[in-house]
Amino acid sequence: MIKFYPVFFTPWLLLLVVAGKAQDLEPRAYVWVPVQATFLVAGYGYSHGGVLTDPTAPVQDLQATLNAPSVGAGHVFSLMGNTTQVSAAVPFAWAGASGSVLGSAESISRTGFGDVRLRISTLLIGAPSMSAPDIAKAPHKTIFGTSLSIIAPTGQYFPEKLINLGVHRWSFKPELALSQPVGKRWLVDVYAGVWFFTKNKSYYPGNSVREQDPMGAFQTHVSYNITRRMWAALNLTYYTGGVTTVNGVQSDDRQDNSRIGGTLVVPVKKRHSVKFAYSTGAVIRSGADFTTISVGWQTFFLGKPKSK
Repeated sequence: MIKFYPVFFTPWLLLLVVAGKAQDLEPRAYVWVPVQATFLVAGYGYSHGGVLTDPTAPVQDLQATLNAPSVGAGHVFSLMGNTTQVSAAVPFAWAGASGSVLGSAESISRTGFGDVRLRISTLLIGAPSMSAPDIAKAPHKTIFGTSLSIIAPTGQYFPEKLINLGVHRWSFKPELALSQPVGKRWLVDVYAGVWFFTKNKSYYPGNSVREQDPMGAFQTHVSYNITRRMWAALNLTYYTGGVTTVNGVQSDDRQDNSRIGGTLVVPVKKRHSVKFAYSTGAVIRSGADFTTISVGWQTFFLGKPKSK
């Protein structure tokens, strides 16, 4: 029987710095992993596409290209007997964008850090905290988990500019998840979460207040274990809501969008692996219609579990 022992312990850490974070596609974000595991991730993503803006916005026909290397780290530990994971990712980007501003063709470029992303997750049912040998011997059942993702306003931001790498506000996403093994090789994941946003009180041209309604984010992933440590997945996400308001004037930018993609993870020696991912917009009403290709490397270390 092939166990669902993950090569990548954490959801993919590359961020679309310019695009909305609700576009996440994170297969196997709630897999059962051994306590005292520590992982390091480095990757690169390339994105290109259009951004559908509110028709009343001063920028129209916006096209952007984004190169986004990132680094991240995480750790797995026991919290009240539950497998718990914390992770952090720091993205860097160089990006170019072009569009029409009040009828005039314009283009810009940006280089700098994006907003730092933090995440804590815990598996409440079906995956008690165990060592790697114990997990390998245990039967794998339905897992129910929860997480909180936080995006901190640490990225490059110019209040007088319309296009930035950071968004100058906090974002929070509580999420619930169900991970269901099917047979010996298949795994189905379903996640449901909501993004909440604080106000940006320094929005363009520097003295405006931008608010955004909560945005629902839903993901479904079907993955297949090719070998014990090599797997592939088909990914789908749908996100809705997120209407913005600037100085009390509501925009026509409600999002009802979906993305589809694929993931392949290939082990390299015992503690290393390489991850390839592709995604593109399926249905885009408003927001970013990007095609993204990414590749990343991960290594992990298994510490000695604490004695009971």
